Amino acid sequence: MGKGGMSHGDGSKEEEENMAAWLVGLNTLKIQPFPLPSLGAHDVRVRMKAVGICGSDVHYLKTMRCADFVVKEPMVIGHECAGIVEEVGEEVKHLVVGDRVALEPGISCWRCNLCKDGRYNLCPEMKFFATPPVHGSLANQVVHPADLCFKLPENVSLEEGAMCEPLSVGVHACRRAGVGPEANVLVMGAGPIGLVTMLAARAFSVPRIVIVDVDDNRLSVAKQLGADGIVKVTANTEDVGFEVEQIQKAMGSNIDVTFDCAGFNKTMSTALAATRCGGKVCLVGMGHGVMTVPLTPAAAREVDVVGVFRYKNTWPLCLEFLKSGKIYVKPLITHRFGFSQKEVEDAFETSARGSDAIKVMFNL
Repeated sequence: MGKGGMSHGDGSKEEEENMAAWLVGLNTLKIQPFPLPSLGAHDVRVRMKAVGICGSDVHYLKTMRCADFVVKEPMVIGHECAGIVEEVGEEVKHLVVGDRVALEPGISCWRCNLCKDGRYNLCPEMKFFATPPVHGSLANQVVHPADLCFKLPENVSLEEGAMCEPLSVGVHACRRAGVGPEANVLVMGAGPIGLVTMLAARAFSVPRIVIVDVDDNRLSVAKQLGADGIVKVTANTEDVGFEVEQIQKAMGSNIDVTFDCAGFNKTMSTALAATRCGGKVCLVGMGHGVMTVPLTPAAAREVDVVGVFRYKNTWPLCLEFLKSGKIYVKPLITHRFGFSQKEVEDAFETSARGSDAIKVMFNL
């Protein structure tokens, strides 16, 4: 297996057999051998210590696809990860054996115009952990480019390092939306991405944040994490008008930016209607592949719509937020599991259940 898990040869013989969690079929995960590639001059070999479960991992397990990405052959799952460097390539200067690192999971080509323009997250040749046909990182060890491995500050744990991946989505969304101390923010959805987006917005000095969801438990967590207002909504599109009034009342002033962290017809319709004239809606979640939403009224009020896809250049800022205490992600980790066959199965079922499970974390 090559870097990013794509096949390019027989790989090197390891003294210790490397094991990984393979998605081998619908609702079927198996811990099986995962051969590592030879270490390149600019690579590091990392022993995984903390790996989180993302919603996309659950989608792959339950449907064998996520958006346009389809699992056609067995694939190692997982992409939210941190670990300890065990070997470094001969050209690696900034890391040494024993360093604790958080891994950015996407390897771009660095040759296309998007990469050259700094928007490498949109690279058409991106090799991203656990995105078919690329293997993921829920394994004992992985080999990864050293420049995508970020050394953890002493006061940041390995679990927090793994949380840099979902947190990066929130940080990138805040950058895309241009939020700051003069922007009141609405967050649609209090799942893991909605919560990290809320935390990131606060770190960007947003003064007031209201978050909405259909689930009381998640709203309670959002309140504990610092939401200024919470609003329970329904999944019924007919309720949009009434709920917009409730949301605006909870905000108490204009809503400058809305982050739709769910990505459904209902949530996007609510976001567009609730945001002030001249405001901005940032679509973060991708619940529906195709949406039907009232764009014409939003256009008449000059509400801008901004898309978000993954992230770029976010790990240093995420680590600084964690180091400084501006963001505290530990309360989001609600469940922890080891790396046995049964625990892997139980962990994914726990994550799929939702509600009381926010972030499920493997400790390897």
